[in-house]
Amino acid sequence: MSLVLNETAAFLQDQTQRFAREKTPTSHFRSVRDSENPECFDREIWKQMAEQGLSGILIPEEYGGSNFGLSGIGVVLQELGRTLTPSPLFATAVLGASLISKLGSEEQKKKYLPEIANGNLTCAFAFEEGPRHNPIVSEVTAEKKGDKFLINGKKCFVVDGGFADLIIIAAKSPKGTSLFITNKNSKGMEIKEAKMVDSRNSANIIFTDLEVNSENVLGEIDNAQDTIEEVLDIARAAISAEMLGGALEAFEITINYLKEREQFGVKIGSFQALQHRAANMFTELELCKSCILESLSCFEEKSNDVPRIVSLAKAKIGETFHLISNEGVQMHGGVGVTDEYDIGLYLKRARVAEQIFGNSEFHRNRYAELTGY
Repeated sequence: MSLVLNETAAFLQDQTQRFAREKTPTSHFRSVRDSENPECFDREIWKQMAEQGLSGILIPEEYGGSNFGLSGIGVVLQELGRTLTPSPLFATAVLGASLISKLGSEEQKKKYLPEIANGNLTCAFAFEEGPRHNPIVSEVTAEKKGDKFLINGKKCFVVDGGFADLIIIAAKSPKGTSLFITNKNSKGMEIKEAKMVDSRNSANIIFTDLEVNSENVLGEIDNAQDTIEEVLDIARAAISAEMLGGALEAFEITINYLKEREQFGVKIGSFQALQHRAANMFTELELCKSCILESLSCFEEKSNDVPRIVSLAKAKIGETFHLISNEGVQMHGGVGVTDEYDIGLYLKRARVAEQIFGNSEFHRNRYAELTGY
């Protein structure tokens, strides 16, 4: 495994870094949050991101994308994570694009992937069924009635589910797990928005005899579980990269504060106890960089060890982002919990992002099981 970004990934990182600093600094996040926009993102900014090709990184070239791979989308999410940029990139360009690319029929790919790549279509993956992550669908069911399927049950914490044009539903079918595509205005689907503590869009969705035609089945009926698990690992690696960006920025914010804040006539960064804590954060971040770079590259290398590597990365960055956001707030003192300072925004994002498709505890256990413990 190379611990150096390839030329394409380095270009994307530089391009996105400039875009994020110029167009979506944390002041942009604050303006979107304070505008009470129910979508929780700026569509004009999303359009600009799509024009730069960011929404098509995981989409094959024949469908309007660039197919730059997970390393490409990873460095993009890392830079956007630094500035807390709110966008549909994760749910649409990672989850939605991956599921449709891997399981969609030729007709479905031609219909949806170009629209995702050009920024005209947003997606959400309705998967979670409870407050804690469970990779096995058990509550939402799909029953065949003639040439249609009736879907019943409830999904919760659907990322971007409050505004997504397209909802991809994972449901328990008679002999396995199946995926279904429906639009947000479908009869039999009640969407209840649930804005998260980090001011991102989420939703709980209730299905009551939702009718889905057979042509809107994604992949083969009953045979979606293996691909779901593969895409969940793609999503875990991607969100880990975003969390790394947030942790890096929170660390830099904290170090800058230690260099500026004076107490007892000296900079508080001169206090040895705080230096020790800062050194600990730095070493944990360096470990995370290696773990996450490996988790992104292992997909392209077609490693058989993907699940274990991804769980290692997700567990490690979850713990580290938690640590750094905590320490950052504490080292700021009382002002750290005020809205005037940015550090508290990173603490909130750390708490929400850690829970997406398995928190650190879940992934420590998964890593242990996959290692043979």
